Amino acid sequence: MCGIAGYFGHRPTPSGSLERSLSNLAHRGPDDLGSYADGTVAIGQTRLSIIDLAGGHQPLFSEDGELALVANGEIYNFIELTEELTKRGHRFLTRSDSEVILHSYAEYGDEFLEHLNGMFAFALYDK
Repeated sequence: MCGIAGYFGHRPTPSGSLERSLSNLAHRGPDDLGSYADGTVAIGQTRLSIIDLAGGHQPLFSEDGELALVANGEIYNFIELTEELTKRGHRFLTRSDSEVILHSYAEYGDEFLEHLNGMFAFALYDK
């Protein structure tokens, strides 16, 4: 089970606050740690590697860099979604089930959740 944390506000994220939050979640994801900050937004994840052990580092980013994602859980239909989204022109950089969240949002907009089957939590930042 991974841990995710994030901040969103009207002022820049206080220095060190995301790092402290992730440190408190380290027991939930001892295999990896990743974070992203952009002004008033900061997201991060501590990872317990289960799918795509080598390539599933997060945050994940869209090809144009406009989307950033951290996620926890499992997308049960990620293989089918990966095939469908690849046919629609999306390029997947990992074999992680979490990456389908990113591409589904890019493809379907606010209705993307209707395409996902699983149990999961995520923080998705769309610049």
